[in-house]
Order: sequence, then structure tokens, then C-alpha cells
Amino acid sequence: MSVAAATAAALLLATASPATAASAAVAAAVGDAQQAMEKLAKTPGVVGAIGGAYVDGKAAGKGTAGSRLLNGKGGTIPADSRFYIGSQTKAMVATVLLQLVEKDKLGLDDKLAGLLPEVAADGLVERADEITVQQLIQHTSGIPDWWSRSGSTEPAFDVFDFTTYYRPIDIVETTRGLPRTGEPGEKFTYSNTNYTLIGRIIEKVTGHTLADELDRRLFRPLGMTRTYALTKPPEGIKGPHGHGYYADSTGALRDMHRANASWGFGAGNVVSTTRDVSTFQRAFDQGRLLPASLRKVLAGGSAGGDGRGSARQGTEKCEDNLNMQGGSGLGYTTLILYSTDGRRQFEISVTRSTTDDAIIPEMIKAGQAVLCPTG
Repeated sequence: MSVAAATAAALLLATASPATAASAAVAAAVGDAQQAMEKLAKTPGVVGAIGGAYVDGKAAGKGTAGSRLLNGKGGTIPADSRFYIGSQTKAMVATVLLQLVEKDKLGLDDKLAGLLPEVAADGLVERADEITVQQLIQHTSGIPDWWSRSGSTEPAFDVFDFTTYYRPIDIVETTRGLPRTGEPGEKFTYSNTNYTLIGRIIEKVTGHTLADELDRRLFRPLGMTRTYALTKPPEGIKGPHGHGYYADSTGALRDMHRANASWGFGAGNVVSTTRDVSTFQRAFDQGRLLPASLRKVLAGGSAGGDGRGSARQGTEKCEDNLNMQGGSGLGYTTLILYSTDGRRQFEISVTRSTTDDAIIPEMIKAGQAVLCPTG
């Protein structure tokens, strides 16, 4: 390096603001998010991928790769764009319910039949007089899932009906007569119906819509300014965003960017960003939303979303000290990897043209590469 260049570099260092130095330190704490997304986007079936890393609430890196539309069209997805978060919604909905428990508006042992008499009528939900709030949260109610039928992974509803509004009770009705998955409290069996019911309980207890309660209790207080809950079709994602695809009966790929909002009620109806999801996760892990006793209710098993992983805290490997939680829908998958101390988060959104689950392990690898850059 020349003397002039060395002098210039010294001046730049000497005049760097504290904010700039802090930002550099934050960025140095994680791996290259752009590189991780570029690698992820090469996975067969991935249309586009975005990711955002955060350390102590500060942006530490973001990346975008692939394309906004199928076949490389539409340019890249804006890294700060909104996306469906799928079953990551469940952690937010459960948190609102548990806040009501904390305020003695209802109890964990309260029975479903007492809270929603309409679902106990005519045996719509079997054993509703035995099923508790806690069992709904933790997926141990034994209530069958409305998404698919036993032995099949295919959706049990018309996924290409983008316009008909279905009330929550209509969605629960689709499970009438299906075999229960176990005795109340017996075992964990994931069921979206549990969270459709939780959404209705929140509305009954508060007298407000689920969307309003999420906004009032979480989104506004936490500054999640670009997050909202969908309520009725044809609502969708605001602003430029990635488009996911799902094959119809002929094998043709259909754009699913305006999936029917009513099916997600309580179970997967939130639209958000990498920043806002990380903001919620950080606040939850730092105990700013619920006391420890109620956080444990949600943390048990996979109560809050698809594939909540348990960290093996205290080991030497960085990867073993991360937790993860994700959500999937028709044409997309989301995943957050995070340290349970609330300091580090990396949220990923992938739009896809296949249902191949091989994409998910690659998302995990991408998250580990960012949050554990030294391997």
C-alpha cells in the first residue's frame, strides 16, 4: 500500500462514526447472507430466496437470489419485501392467547366447549368438553387437521378457490366425522384446526377480530410496521414480492401469490418481513411478551409452528445452540434460526415450484452458514 493510500485509510478509520463502527461489528458477527441465498437458490424447485440476519436488533446482513417470478422472470425479490409466514403465525397467535391467560381472561385448563359452545353442538368437535386451552396450544387435543386427510399430504380443500370466504366455523366443519388422532392430552399430533379454534377463542374473549388483537398486542407495540394479518379474500401480499407456484391436476404450475386468506385464519394468515419476524422472535425470547411460565407452554414440542427445533444448549458447537421454527404453504416455505438468548436471528423466505421437502434441509444449512460462519 502506498503512503497516500495508507494515510487515507487511517483518516477514514479516525473519522468513522461510532454508528459505523458498531454496524461493522454487527455485520462481522454473522456470515455472508447474500452468499447463503445464492447457494440456496440453486436448489432444484426454488424460485427465489431472501434472508435477513439481525444481531441485538440491528440488521447484520441481507440477501436475495433467484427470481421474483417463475423461470427467472421479474428480477430478484426485494430483500425487504413482505411474504407469507405460514405457520410462524401460530407462535404469534398463541402469544396473544397466553397474554389473555396472564390477564386472567381465561385459563389454560378452561374447556373448549365452555369457550366456544358452537363447536360442541351436534358433536362438531368431539370431546370438546374435555379438551383444554393448553392442549390446543400444544397440539395434544386429538382434533383432526383440516389441511389434509390421514395418509395423504395433499390438501383436502380447493386450493385454487381464491375468492370464496370461509368462516372459521366452516373450516372446522370440514373435519366433522374424521377420526380423532388420540385422547385429549395423550400425545402430540400437529393440527391446524387447533389454531383455527384458538383464533376464534381470542375473538370471543376480547370481542375484537383476531387481526385487530394481533395488531394491538404485538405488531404496533413491537414496531412491526410492515406486518398484518389477512382476513378475507382477495387480500394478499402488498408491494413487490416473490411468487410461489403449485401444480394443478394437469401438472401446470399455478401462481399462488393470492392464496385464499380465510383458510389461514389463526393458523397461517400473517404477512411479514425478515425484520419484523426477527423482532417478534427477539422480544419473545427476551421475555418481553410473556412470563417464563407461559413461554414454556408455547415452547413445548412444536406448538408454535412447523418444525420447531430444540437447541442443545451449552455445547461447544454453534449449530447446537440454535433453535428453529418454520412454516410452509402452497408455493412457499419460511424458516427462522435463532439463539434463544434473543441476540441473533436469521429469517429466510423461499418461494418454490415443487413440494419437495429437500428444500428445507438446504434452508437450514443456509441459516447455519450465516449464524455460525466459522462452522
